Amino acid sequence: MLSSDSLHNPNKMKTLPIALLLIAAALFFISTTVAADESTTTTAASSYPAPSPIISTFGCDAKCGNRCSKAGYQERCLKYCGICCAKCQGCVPSTPYADKAECPCYRDLKNSKGKSKCP
Repeated sequence: MLSSDSLHNPNKMKTLPIALLLIAAALFFISTTVAADESTTTTAASSYPAPSPIISTFGCDAKCGNRCSKAGYQERCLKYCGICCAKCQGCVPSTPYADKAECPCYRDLKNSKGKSKCP
């Protein structure tokens, strides 16, 4: 960087502080620009309201509570019944042992393995 000739040349020594000042100014400008971009991003993201929870308009909680009342794995039954009820717009077989044919949509939903998704 600095050779022995530049140490003895007074013109080159005068340009060194100016070059350092320009480099420092450039780094400062870059860092403030990046900081401003980050604060703008977080402000913009936080200005949107949080998504509202899905409201059961079809009475799925009560219908699935009845459907899963005798299930061995209650939580799993309620989870999948709720998913199926929402997709089928509230159609759930009426009792724990009712035939799924009461609700064709409920009956026809399949999982990735081709088996019935709905309990």
